[in-house]
Amino acid sequence: MLEIQDSYDCVVMGGGPAGSTTAALVAESGASTLLVEREAMPRFHVGESLMPETYWVFERLGVLDKMKQSNFVKKVSVQFVGHQGKESQPFYFDQHDPRECSSTWQVERAEFDHMLFENAREKGADCVDATRVHDVIMDGACVTGVRLQEASGMVRDIAARVVVDATGQHALLANRFGIKVDNPELKKAAIWGYYKNARRDEGKNGGATVILQTNMKKSWFWFIPLQDGITSVGVVGDNEYLLKGRGSPEEIFHQELSICPAMLGRLEKSQLVSEFRITKEFSYATTKHAGDGWVLTGDAWGFIDPIYSSGVFFALRSGELAADAIVEGLQNNDTSGEQLGKWVTDFVFGTQWIRKLVDAYYTEEFSFGRFLKNHPQYVENLTDLLIGRIFYPGAGDIFKDMEPALARDRSGKSADSSSLKV
Repeated sequence: MLEIQDSYDCVVMGGGPAGSTTAALVAESGASTLLVEREAMPRFHVGESLMPETYWVFERLGVLDKMKQSNFVKKVSVQFVGHQGKESQPFYFDQHDPRECSSTWQVERAEFDHMLFENAREKGADCVDATRVHDVIMDGACVTGVRLQEASGMVRDIAARVVVDATGQHALLANRFGIKVDNPELKKAAIWGYYKNARRDEGKNGGATVILQTNMKKSWFWFIPLQDGITSVGVVGDNEYLLKGRGSPEEIFHQELSICPAMLGRLEKSQLVSEFRITKEFSYATTKHAGDGWVLTGDAWGFIDPIYSSGVFFALRSGELAADAIVEGLQNNDTSGEQLGKWVTDFVFGTQWIRKLVDAYYTEEFSFGRFLKNHPQYVENLTDLLIGRIFYPGAGDIFKDMEPALARDRSGKSADSSSLKV
């Protein structure tokens, strides 16, 4: 059994994609690293659909071959279905870029997260699960360690030069420091379950994530194909609309399903093989992302919305960038907030494009289909955003014309607000 040391160069709280990525890369540099996960691994988590740009982080972590050899469903496209049931053409990523990196996977998170957790161990990190972080230890404004409760019940303090908060939506440090801010425009809720033998498209689009609007445009469904004929199916809507005074999660789910004929058709011959789960008000940001001795990554940094499947990519990429800043800081004996958060400005700049896409999707009067018909020059730009290619000059060019179009539609000047969303 692993004997936890009394001090480490780096302690990472949270064994999801962000935490395991950071721990693997910091440990690989030779720094002593402890990765702590509160639940026993493997453990369930939602968020199964990946963006293709995860490819480069997988390559750096050394897990790309494991992904290729896995039984995870391959994802090469995404498709949208409007509130009237009209299907968009699938966005095939390789039509824009034929390289291998333009495909990705739909993953069972228990298996996927466990693989990354074990990869961190293989890179040299001390990895423990079923261990809770009760609090961080402070010296003035500087974080200097963590207080752990081990699986045995023993509570002990561990010193650290750097503490990474990768605790996901628990957001331990953000809540402790009062720097977590809910997005008032995205007070959403989700109800989801898992179905066996749901109808998938034939051929190349069979592994696609499909986003389907309900006929009143007040909610939308995700359809994510997984291994062994299992499909993740969830509905998302405003918290007030979806959850207030409407009955049990199962009753609400089926009420919404009844107003989404396109999803009903896909589930016609399927069988529910799970309970329904629920989460709400998951969209938030943080007003500070790093400080002396600490840094936030993944969902602890913030979460936008599930619509474009950006969560795992942001977790992996922020974990990678944070690791580089930590390694450099440890080598230069600089664990200031400025050093540990030096990557954040560029990261926030890139992720804003996904935030803007989310805003456009939830603008009922706006139609992506109509916009692209009028501005076909942006099809490749939009595909880049759906792939996750957001960290390059020009990634946001589409918004030069989209934002004025959104403003016109919101003001009621659109001639047609009933066409397909995407």
